[in-house]
Amino acid sequence: MNANAPKHAAKHSRKTHTPISVTPVIAIIGGSGFYELLGFEPDKPLSIQTPYGLVEGIEQGFWAGQPIVFMMRHGSGHKVPPHNINYRANMWALKTLGVRQVIAINAVGGIGEGCAPGALVVPDQIIDYSYGREHTFADVLTDKLNHIEFAEPYTPSVRRALLASATTLALPVITAGCYACTQGPRLETAAEIKRLQRDGNTLVGMTAMPEAALARELEIQYGAICIVANWAAGLSDQPITLAFIHQTLKEAVAKVQPWLQHYLSHYQ
Repeated sequence: MNANAPKHAAKHSRKTHTPISVTPVIAIIGGSGFYELLGFEPDKPLSIQTPYGLVEGIEQGFWAGQPIVFMMRHGSGHKVPPHNINYRANMWALKTLGVRQVIAINAVGGIGEGCAPGALVVPDQIIDYSYGREHTFADVLTDKLNHIEFAEPYTPSVRRALLASATTLALPVITAGCYACTQGPRLETAAEIKRLQRDGNTLVGMTAMPEAALARELEIQYGAICIVANWAAGLSDQPITLAFIHQTLKEAVAKVQPWLQHYLSHYQ
Protein backbone atom coordinates (compact mmCIF):
# COMPACT_ATOMS: atom_id res chain seq x y z
CA MET A 1 0.00 0.00 0.00
CA ASN A 2 0.99 3.63 -0.18
CA ALA A 3 3.18 4.15 2.88
CA ASN A 4 2.33 7.83 3.12
CA ALA A 5 -0.48 8.00 5.66
CA PRO A 6 -2.83 11.01 5.42
CA LYS A 7 -2.20 13.93 7.73
CA HIS A 8 -5.81 14.40 8.83
CA ALA A 9 -5.35 13.75 12.52
CA ALA A 10 -7.62 15.48 15.00
CA LYS A 11 -5.61 16.43 18.13
CA HIS A 12 -6.13 17.99 21.53
CA SER A 13 -3.28 19.02 23.78
CA ARG A 14 -2.16 19.40 27.40
CA LYS A 15 1.11 21.31 27.40
CA THR A 16 3.63 20.78 30.19
CA HIS A 17 6.65 22.48 28.58
CA THR A 18 7.75 23.98 25.29
CA PRO A 19 5.91 21.97 22.61
CA ILE A 20 7.83 19.63 20.34
CA SER A 21 9.09 21.35 17.21
CA VAL A 22 10.64 18.21 15.73
CA THR A 23 8.79 15.25 14.29
CA PRO A 24 9.27 12.23 16.58
CA VAL A 25 11.00 9.41 14.72
CA ILE A 26 10.60 6.67 17.34
CA ALA A 27 7.57 5.22 19.07
CA ILE A 28 7.69 2.95 22.09
CA ILE A 29 4.72 0.63 22.44
CA GLY A 30 4.26 -0.53 26.02
CA GLY A 31 2.77 -3.94 26.69
CA SER A 32 1.62 -5.65 29.87
CA GLY A 33 3.38 -4.19 32.90
CA PHE A 34 5.04 -1.41 30.90
CA TYR A 35 2.74 1.53 31.46
CA GLU A 36 5.07 4.52 31.81
CA LEU A 37 8.48 5.90 30.91
CA LEU A 38 10.32 7.13 33.99
CA GLY A 39 11.41 10.73 33.49
CA PHE A 40 9.30 11.14 30.37
CA GLU A 41 8.41 14.77 29.65
CA PRO A 42 4.99 14.69 27.97
CA ASP A 43 4.06 17.52 25.66
CA LYS A 44 0.55 16.49 24.78
CA PRO A 45 -1.77 13.48 24.72
CA LEU A 46 -3.21 12.86 21.29
CA SER A 47 -6.43 11.49 19.88
CA ILE A 48 -6.03 10.57 16.24
CA GLN A 49 -8.81 9.65 13.87
CA THR A 50 -7.71 7.03 11.33
CA PRO A 51 -9.58 5.22 8.55
CA TYR A 52 -9.67 2.25 10.94
CA GLY A 53 -10.97 4.03 14.02
CA LEU A 54 -10.05 6.52 16.72
CA VAL A 55 -6.81 6.07 18.65
CA GLU A 56 -6.74 7.82 22.03
CA GLY A 57 -4.18 8.28 24.78
CA ILE A 58 -1.02 8.47 22.67
CA GLU A 59 1.58 10.61 24.43
CA GLN A 60 4.14 12.71 22.61
CA GLY A 61 7.09 14.24 24.40
CA PHE A 62 10.80 14.06 25.21
CA TRP A 63 12.65 11.12 26.73
CA ALA A 64 16.41 10.68 26.95
CA GLY A 65 16.68 13.95 25.06
CA GLN A 66 14.77 12.60 22.08
CA PRO A 67 11.28 13.46 20.80
CA ILE A 68 9.28 10.24 21.00
CA VAL A 69 5.76 8.86 20.97
CA PHE A 70 4.57 6.52 23.73
CA MET A 71 1.58 4.26 23.20
CA MET A 72 0.06 1.75 25.61
CA ARG A 73 -0.93 -1.19 23.45
CA HIS A 74 -3.80 -2.29 25.70
CA GLY A 75 -5.11 1.24 26.27
CA SER A 76 -5.37 3.20 29.49
CA GLY A 77 -5.94 0.87 32.42
CA HIS A 78 -5.00 -2.21 30.38
CA LYS A 79 -8.59 -2.80 29.30
CA VAL A 80 -8.22 -4.05 25.71
CA PRO A 81 -7.47 -7.79 25.35
CA PRO A 82 -4.94 -8.90 22.71
CA HIS A 83 -7.47 -10.18 20.17
CA ASN A 84 -9.48 -6.91 20.32
CA ILE A 85 -6.60 -4.45 19.92
CA ASN A 86 -7.12 -2.25 16.87
CA TYR A 87 -3.64 -2.89 15.49
CA ARG A 88 -4.36 -1.22 12.15
CA ALA A 89 -5.56 2.02 13.74
CA ASN A 90 -2.60 2.04 16.14
CA MET A 91 0.03 1.63 13.43
CA TRP A 92 -1.72 4.06 11.06
CA ALA A 93 -1.80 6.68 13.82
CA LEU A 94 1.94 6.29 14.42
CA LYS A 95 2.66 6.64 10.71
CA THR A 96 0.50 9.77 10.62
CA LEU A 97 2.66 11.26 13.40
CA GLY A 98 5.79 10.72 11.32
CA VAL A 99 7.09 7.71 13.26
CA ARG A 100 9.68 5.72 11.32
CA GLN A 101 10.72 3.22 13.98
CA VAL A 102 8.86 1.26 16.66
CA ILE A 103 10.32 -0.45 19.71
CA ALA A 104 7.68 -2.83 21.02
CA ILE A 105 7.72 -4.12 24.59
CA ASN A 106 6.09 -7.54 25.01
CA ALA A 107 5.41 -9.60 28.12
CA VAL A 108 5.79 -13.26 27.17
CA GLY A 109 5.94 -16.80 28.48
CA GLY A 110 9.23 -18.66 28.31
CA ILE A 111 9.55 -21.85 26.28
CA GLY A 112 13.17 -22.10 25.20
CA GLU A 113 16.20 -22.94 27.28
CA GLY A 114 17.30 -19.91 29.25
CA CYS A 115 13.99 -18.11 28.75
CA ALA A 116 13.26 -18.16 32.47
CA PRO A 117 11.10 -15.63 34.30
CA GLY A 118 12.82 -12.25 34.29
CA ALA A 119 14.88 -12.95 31.15
CA LEU A 120 15.11 -10.24 28.50
CA VAL A 121 15.02 -11.34 24.86
CA VAL A 122 15.49 -9.53 21.55
CA PRO A 123 13.54 -11.86 19.23
CA ASP A 124 14.40 -12.38 15.57
CA GLN A 125 11.51 -14.55 14.36
CA ILE A 126 7.72 -14.97 14.68
CA ILE A 127 5.27 -17.79 14.02
CA ASP A 128 1.69 -16.53 13.91
CA TYR A 129 -1.00 -18.75 15.46
CA SER A 130 -3.57 -15.97 15.86
CA TYR A 131 -6.77 -15.86 13.81
CA GLY A 132 -9.62 -13.52 12.92
CA ARG A 133 -7.54 -10.35 13.38
CA GLU A 134 -7.52 -7.54 10.84
CA HIS A 135 -3.98 -8.18 9.74
CA THR A 136 -3.35 -6.07 6.63
CA PHE A 137 -3.96 -2.66 5.10
CA ALA A 138 -4.70 -4.33 1.76
CA ASP A 139 -8.46 -3.83 1.86
CA VAL A 140 -11.21 -1.72 0.31
CA LEU A 141 -9.47 1.49 1.42
CA THR A 142 -6.48 0.80 -0.81
CA ASP A 143 -6.02 0.10 -4.49
CA LYS A 144 -2.70 -1.69 -4.19
CA LEU A 145 -1.85 -5.19 -2.95
CA ASN A 146 1.50 -5.15 -1.21
CA HIS A 147 3.13 -8.57 -0.84
CA ILE A 148 5.64 -7.44 1.78
CA GLU A 149 8.95 -9.24 2.21
CA PHE A 150 8.75 -10.64 5.75
CA ALA A 151 11.53 -13.24 6.05
CA GLU A 152 12.97 -11.20 8.92
CA PRO A 153 9.95 -9.76 10.77
CA TYR A 154 12.14 -7.69 13.10
CA THR A 155 14.30 -5.06 11.41
CA PRO A 156 17.90 -6.37 11.58
CA SER A 157 19.51 -2.94 12.08
CA VAL A 158 17.20 -2.20 15.02
CA ARG A 159 17.97 -5.58 16.57
CA ARG A 160 21.72 -4.98 16.24
CA ALA A 161 21.44 -1.55 17.85
CA LEU A 162 19.36 -2.86 20.77
CA LEU A 163 21.88 -5.63 21.38
CA ALA A 164 24.83 -3.24 21.14
CA SER A 165 23.19 -0.99 23.71
CA ALA A 166 22.62 -3.93 26.06
CA THR A 167 26.26 -4.99 25.67
CA THR A 168 27.48 -1.50 26.56
CA LEU A 169 25.35 -1.59 29.72
CA ALA A 170 26.54 -5.13 30.55
CA LEU A 171 22.89 -6.13 30.60
CA PRO A 172 22.34 -9.90 30.18
CA VAL A 173 20.11 -10.37 27.14
CA ILE A 174 19.15 -13.38 25.03
CA THR A 175 20.11 -12.31 21.52
CA ALA A 176 17.52 -14.22 19.47
CA GLY A 177 14.23 -16.00 19.85
CA CYS A 178 11.16 -17.19 17.99
CA TYR A 179 7.92 -15.58 19.22
CA ALA A 180 4.79 -17.73 18.98
CA CYS A 181 1.83 -15.36 18.70
CA THR A 182 -1.29 -17.04 20.07
CA GLN A 183 -4.83 -15.73 20.08
CA GLY A 184 -5.49 -15.23 23.78
CA PRO A 185 -6.72 -13.90 26.04
CA ARG A 186 -6.47 -17.25 27.81
CA LEU A 187 -3.09 -18.80 28.47
CA GLU A 188 -2.12 -21.94 26.58
CA THR A 189 -2.56 -25.58 27.56
CA ALA A 190 0.48 -27.72 28.32
CA ALA A 191 -0.18 -29.69 25.11
CA GLU A 192 -0.26 -26.49 23.08
CA ILE A 193 3.09 -25.42 24.53
CA LYS A 194 4.58 -28.80 23.58
CA ARG A 195 3.42 -28.20 20.01
CA LEU A 196 4.95 -24.72 20.04
CA GLN A 197 8.22 -26.26 21.27
CA ARG A 198 8.18 -28.76 18.40
CA ASP A 199 7.63 -25.88 15.98
CA GLY A 200 10.81 -24.21 17.21
CA ASN A 201 9.35 -21.40 19.32
CA THR A 202 11.21 -20.12 22.36
CA LEU A 203 8.68 -17.50 23.50
CA VAL A 204 4.90 -17.28 23.56
CA GLY A 205 2.82 -14.11 23.59
CA MET A 206 -0.34 -12.63 22.11
CA THR A 207 0.51 -9.27 20.53
CA ALA A 208 3.45 -9.47 18.10
CA MET A 209 1.08 -10.10 15.21
CA PRO A 210 -0.29 -8.45 13.23
CA GLU A 211 1.61 -5.50 14.73
CA ALA A 212 4.96 -6.42 13.16
CA ALA A 213 3.49 -7.10 9.72
CA LEU A 214 1.47 -3.88 9.69
CA ALA A 215 4.62 -1.93 10.55
CA ARG A 216 6.35 -3.54 7.57
CA GLU A 217 3.45 -2.60 5.26
CA LEU A 218 3.83 1.02 6.38
CA GLU A 219 7.62 0.88 5.98
CA ILE A 220 8.16 1.44 9.71
CA GLN A 221 11.23 -0.21 11.22
CA TYR A 222 10.21 -2.60 13.98
CA GLY A 223 12.13 -4.11 16.88
CA ALA A 224 11.08 -5.68 20.15
CA ILE A 225 12.19 -6.34 23.69
CA CYS A 226 10.45 -9.33 25.24
CA ILE A 227 10.20 -9.64 29.01
CA VAL A 228 9.69 -13.23 30.14
CA ALA A 229 7.02 -13.07 32.83
CA ASN A 230 6.64 -16.81 33.52
CA TRP A 231 7.47 -20.25 32.25
CA ALA A 232 4.85 -21.38 29.75
CA ALA A 233 2.28 -23.99 30.77
CA GLY A 234 3.69 -27.39 31.72
CA LEU A 235 7.32 -26.23 31.91
CA SER A 236 7.41 -25.56 35.64
CA ASP A 237 6.18 -27.34 38.74
CA GLN A 238 4.83 -24.03 40.02
CA PRO A 239 1.38 -22.75 38.97
CA ILE A 240 1.22 -19.56 36.91
CA THR A 241 -0.16 -16.80 39.14
CA LEU A 242 -0.86 -13.16 38.35
CA ALA A 243 0.96 -12.10 41.52
CA PHE A 244 4.16 -13.81 40.35
CA ILE A 245 3.81 -12.38 36.83
CA HIS A 246 3.30 -8.83 38.11
CA GLN A 247 6.33 -9.00 40.41
CA THR A 248 8.54 -10.46 37.67
CA LEU A 249 7.47 -7.77 35.23
CA LYS A 250 8.08 -5.01 37.77
CA GLU A 251 11.65 -6.15 38.35
CA ALA A 252 12.39 -6.60 34.65
CA VAL A 253 10.88 -3.26 33.62
CA ALA A 254 13.32 -1.55 35.98
CA LYS A 255 16.12 -2.91 33.74
CA VAL A 256 14.39 -2.15 30.43
CA GLN A 257 13.82 1.55 31.21
CA PRO A 258 17.55 2.51 31.34
CA TRP A 259 18.23 0.19 28.39
CA LEU A 260 15.75 2.11 26.25
CA GLN A 261 17.12 5.44 27.44
CA HIS A 262 20.66 4.41 26.46
CA TYR A 263 19.43 3.16 23.10
CA LEU A 264 17.70 6.47 22.36
CA SER A 265 20.70 8.52 23.48
CA HIS A 266 23.36 6.60 21.57
CA TYR A 267 21.78 4.92 18.57
CA GLN A 268 19.37 7.57 17.23
